[in-house]
Amino acid sequence: MRGNEVLIEAFGRLPELVARAVEGLSPEQLRQAPAEGANTIGWLVWHLTRVQDSHLTELIGGQEVYVSGGWAPMFSQPADSTDTGYGHSAEQVAALAPETSQALLNYYAAVHERTLDYLREVSDDDLDRVVDKNWEPPVTLAVRLVSVYDDDAQHAGQAAYARGLLGL
Repeated sequence: MRGNEVLIEAFGRLPELVARAVEGLSPEQLRQAPAEGANTIGWLVWHLTRVQDSHLTELIGGQEVYVSGGWAPMFSQPADSTDTGYGHSAEQVAALAPETSQALLNYYAAVHERTLDYLREVSDDDLDRVVDKNWEPPVTLAVRLVSVYDDDAQHAGQAAYARGLLGL
């Protein structure tokens, strides 16, 4: 099995995790924090998608799906490509207002498809390419992609846990 095939398999598991966390939830449920100041289900899924969108765009260039697809208004957010949710305050988390669970699923699906299109073209040699020299050791493409997957999987799990706290 080639390296990109492993990554395709891993990223291919995320849509189901995301769907299980948000499908059928109302906008109010998506915005309900499990505790005061905690991240909401909607914010967690928005954030994991924003991170994947942002990092993928850094790797391949072009414009983020979030901006080019006009997704920001569906979450009551500005179309700011620098805002992925890192460092958001409790107030910023609470201000994120997905119109519907389907808006989250559709945005994730668009980013996911772009990710898979990219991964299908990645060679094993590409995976060894250094993409960030600001770390020691420098970050390779493989490490960056695993990091994005790991972040996404953790946030999808957090969203699923928060959904469970709603009693659903």
